[in-house]
Amino acid sequence: MEDPAILVLEDGRVFHGRSFGARGETFGEIVFNTGMTGYQETLTDPSYHRQIVTMTAPHIGNTGVNDDDPESGRIWVAGYVVREPARIPSNWRSRRTLDEELVRQGVVGIAIPGTRALTRHLRDRGAMRAAISSTETEPDRLLRRVLDSPQMGGADLAGEVTVTEPYVVSPPEGVPARFRVAAVDLGIKAMTPQRLAERGCEVTVLPANTSVEDLLAMRPDGVFFSNGPGDPAAMDGAVATMRGVLDAGIPLFGICFGNQILGRALELGTYKLRFGHRGVNQPVREVHSRRVHITSQNHGFAVDAPASGPFETPYGRAEVSHIGLNDNVVEGLRLLDRPAFSVQYHPEAAAGPHDAAEMFDAFRDLMAQHSAQPTQPAQP
Repeated sequence: MEDPAILVLEDGRVFHGRSFGARGETFGEIVFNTGMTGYQETLTDPSYHRQIVTMTAPHIGNTGVNDDDPESGRIWVAGYVVREPARIPSNWRSRRTLDEELVRQGVVGIAIPGTRALTRHLRDRGAMRAAISSTETEPDRLLRRVLDSPQMGGADLAGEVTVTEPYVVSPPEGVPARFRVAAVDLGIKAMTPQRLAERGCEVTVLPANTSVEDLLAMRPDGVFFSNGPGDPAAMDGAVATMRGVLDAGIPLFGICFGNQILGRALELGTYKLRFGHRGVNQPVREVHSRRVHITSQNHGFAVDAPASGPFETPYGRAEVSHIGLNDNVVEGLRLLDRPAFSVQYHPEAAAGPHDAAEMFDAFRDLMAQHSAQPTQPAQP
């Protein structure tokens, strides 16, 4: 017999369902993901640390779990909400069921018939704290503990998901290593350094607390700032490191959290979105070409920047390069006087559309252009 479970939101709304995955209880910020595919990549994305993720697709687990698609070494979501778990997975790469994997990693989940109602509620009221429990039967008691749990605003979480020691991802066989890239791991996905390596980059992935002095001592051709969880306003260390890279004039590329960190480094504000962008179907328009990309996204914060044209920053002129078509959120920044740019979405798109993979090409080309420039003589 399946164990009953409850989902309690901080505004008091309660959803009843059945336990899925590990039994027990969990707390976190509840959000929703609109992707029709890629549940394994979602679960293992470090950007979901301390979040309870609701999947809007009605069937989850159809292809089971394999050992090839994880974006990190573990599941990072705090909890998992689905409508109908697959009863029997069917895929030649499957090694075990999703339920078995959630149990193995101790991830508490719930299956409820009302994921549509929950998603509409979060769109109206915004992402909020919540709890899933298959041990507590009284919603009011669980609600009191939800209200005592930490909020996402002000959370510095990169240090909890970053690597402890550097590691290197080299180009595949037959691809010459042309560039050295230092990648600051704020919650990096495994596919990102692979995409850079495919373009001739030897990528050294560094802990989030790497000092700018140690980073510059590597003499990289380019510096990359990754995605990650938490509030960009709490990331003073990463902002200081990025400013050091900008001062040095080294080509810089950031995605997702890295886009927000660039915004903070340029003395722009950041703010929390009502319910964020999470899924593989987010339309983004490039401002100058007006081309539209369908993108993969996972973020709850955004950059506050003027989209009407170039604006001044401590590092010269900058502009908003991309805009989200659903709500006009800033989706990219570009410096006009220094070799630096960022996008809010995931060009590595695992899983998801590959419309924006050219962003990695743009970073490679930026490094090539910068290395081809003659060195300026030192001023006396």
